Amino acid sequence: MSKKNRSWPEPSAPLARPVTDNHTHLPVGEWEIPRAQGVKLSLEEQLRRAWEVGIERIITVGCEIPDFDPTLEIARRFSQGLPDQQDQVPPAHFQRFPRVRAALALHPNEAPLHAGIAAPSPDGLQPRIEEHHCDLDSALAEVEKRLDNPAVVAVGETGVDRFRTADAGIDAQKRSFAAHLELAFGRDLPVQIHDRQAHADCLDVLYDMKADTDRSPIVFHCFSGGVELAEHCAKNGWYASFAGPVTFKANDELRQALLTMPKELVLVETDAPYLTPMPHRGQPNASYVMAHTVRFIAQLWDMSESDACDQLSANTVRVYGQW
Repeated sequence: MSKKNRSWPEPSAPLARPVTDNHTHLPVGEWEIPRAQGVKLSLEEQLRRAWEVGIERIITVGCEIPDFDPTLEIARRFSQGLPDQQDQVPPAHFQRFPRVRAALALHPNEAPLHAGIAAPSPDGLQPRIEEHHCDLDSALAEVEKRLDNPAVVAVGETGVDRFRTADAGIDAQKRSFAAHLELAFGRDLPVQIHDRQAHADCLDVLYDMKADTDRSPIVFHCFSGGVELAEHCAKNGWYASFAGPVTFKANDELRQALLTMPKELVLVETDAPYLTPMPHRGQPNASYVMAHTVRFIAQLWDMSESDACDQLSANTVRVYGQW
């Protein structure tokens, strides 16, 4: 039996039209880059490949306090899709990259730790309270003071996670989620929701907070629900962002959810370095690999690749603006 290929995927052919990866985690340091068969693909190389396949914009997410400022620095460096040394390089030799912006929030699994709760999680992990885990109010203040940075285009990811947080921490997650919604509503910023095995919890908070279409755009990032959750999204004008799992063979329910959503409420993402789409499942993920997910969505929609890209791009601009 041959070994599975665990190397970095080769870039696909360029997409017919440019699209945006609206949720990824660009590495804030080399230690965050997966090593695949002895190779670490640098941030610059990941971005170069993304540009070449047609990923022209990227939103990178910082979701714990130590990552906030490094995430903003990445967005600053690549705000125009050009390297820092552009003034010293002749225009013909510019290396182009996607334009990068940031989303910031306390990840749901961080919220209980900021509330002093470190109960063993349902998946068997033992959370640890670290030095940066100040009290929850202080942590939320760290988010708030950065949201007026021009690089920030969304609040996220926030929400509820019952896979990696014990029952004792759920109230802290919901409190954090509601607080992030308030911060976003006050600034007209979109909200990227992390919902892991917690559909009912997330809906409860959203309805309690009256998160309707007259307030900030709501995005269920890496949508993991079925038709029922998709119907809630469609009814309220909330967006569903689909990542690699929609391409997995066993995920018929997820594909049905996508087809339930109005096309104008669908976004696309990687959530890299996780959830690599087929045919590269099991290999490292990066924004450039998202071309496979885009093509898969086009097939599900029975649309041309060009039309699907245009639809996804129009949806993205409606949520995050043009930049």
